[in-house]
Amino acid sequence: MVERVTLITGAAAGIGVELARVFSSNGHRLALVDRRGDRLTTLASEIVAAGGTAPILICCDLEHPEACDDIAAALAVEGVEVEFVVNNAGFGLFGYATELDRAEQLGILAVNIVALTDLSLRFSESMIRHRGGILNLGSLAGFLPGPGMAVYYASKAYVLSFSEALRQELAPLGVRVTALCPGSVSSEFQARAGIEPGLEHEILNVSASDVAYAGYRGLMQNKRVVLPGLGIKIVPLLLRLFPRGFILAAIGRIQLRKRR
Repeated sequence: MVERVTLITGAAAGIGVELARVFSSNGHRLALVDRRGDRLTTLASEIVAAGGTAPILICCDLEHPEACDDIAAALAVEGVEVEFVVNNAGFGLFGYATELDRAEQLGILAVNIVALTDLSLRFSESMIRHRGGILNLGSLAGFLPGPGMAVYYASKAYVLSFSEALRQELAPLGVRVTALCPGSVSSEFQARAGIEPGLEHEILNVSASDVAYAGYRGLMQNKRVVLPGLGIKIVPLLLRLFPRGFILAAIGRIQLRKRR
């Protein structure tokens, strides 16, 4: 029998580390992907010390066009098949789109959209065969327009829409698809994006470990969307009460304060 693995991208920090821990603690053999090989090695040692099976480590940068080919090749060498795909890798940049580096913003699309889509589709046959699933890391940002982080917010809107549509297509084949949409989480994301967390972070903040646990539980329970934390669950409901233009202006004002 072919061994099955759970593929987790962006596994070396933040929510990715916690996702690796929770999947491993529930008996999953992992294939961990990140651009920081030293951190992957440290995480793998921790997983083994906790009684988990040694993960497959794949060091690559999902911004590179050949990254998904490299992941597939590494798994083929190991002789394993993917049962679950956890598309956790992603990043954003703070600032006006016309002022930020264009290549870096295209890098956001490469990781948040292109690689996520590629891996979701590339391993669909094995996920169907093993009746597995896909956990895509979205964001509360996916429900909102995002002046000040236009490309990032738009990328997360894609993740939400794509996940919901793919879920509908794969459900008859026994494959679960869940979008995990946290609000503000204390992690390296803020530093890379170039933002200082504001009041909204204090209100909507949920720990990375709680987000990971909620995502795992939601996937296993075949939830469509997971909004971890009580405060964040209210936000999509509130958005229905206000015109889109009002929301757009409000987000713009919040982001403008961060530029000062």
